[in-house]
Amino acid sequence: MTRRSRRTSPAAPRPLSPSRRLEALIAGWRPLQRLDIDGFAVLRSRGVTRRAHSVVALEAPEDRDALEAALERVESLVRAAGEAPVHRIVEGVSPTGLDPLLRERGEAMRGRSEIWELPLAGTAAAAPPAATARIAVGALDPDWFESAWHLAPRPGEGARETLRDICAGTPAIQVSLPAEGTDAAGAVGRAALVEAGREQVAVLNLLAVDPAHRRRGLGRDLTRSLLALAAMQGAQRALLEVESENTAAKGLYRALGARRVGTYHYRVASDG
Repeated sequence: MTRRSRRTSPAAPRPLSPSRRLEALIAGWRPLQRLDIDGFAVLRSRGVTRRAHSVVALEAPEDRDALEAALERVESLVRAAGEAPVHRIVEGVSPTGLDPLLRERGEAMRGRSEIWELPLAGTAAAAPPAATARIAVGALDPDWFESAWHLAPRPGEGARETLRDICAGTPAIQVSLPAEGTDAAGAVGRAALVEAGREQVAVLNLLAVDPAHRRRGLGRDLTRSLLALAAMQGAQRALLEVESENTAAKGLYRALGARRVGTYHYRVASDG
């Protein structure tokens, strides 16, 4: 009598703590400068994107008096640079009293976003990269960046150079997909490869689809390609950030098996 071997599914990676998850997100969209003071991380990137240019409470005190004192020191530092403070309030990481305190100070809420997570075990075999994908892995690829800037430019003087420096800050998988009937890029995206504890995590960002070619499956094919390639590179999970009102992207992530694991929003001072 022969015994049949039973296949076992790869074990899902252990959950990341909210703080470790946030550090992975910061590393995946690496600011040009970072200063840690009193439990806050002051991220600076010449004002380009709030994710890379804001204040994040990573280990700030919960005590109200200590929190106010630390906040005053941090905001004084930011204002000394001629800027208005922008705080990212992250579920499960920011002190519970920080958001009410900033609201009391008149700092307005902006930009609600969600954090989604997807285990990558078996992803490469289940959905290989699109056959038409143009792929670069590692250092920033100039051709990919040209396509990314064309599809997702940022306003402001020097924004192009700053965005390029942010993208060059972390090794990444960079994918572009041609639009139907043309060689021009119809969709671009990147998966930054970062360490989170003992595992590698793929942080997907700068996903953009040409408005003239939306609703044709490019976004789905792009995301699947990035996930498959990340799995091939040894990443055990993917993290994605999406604006709360982007129901189409959230529907896609849910269909791919991702789940929401956190939220964040910003508080912007009245002089910002």
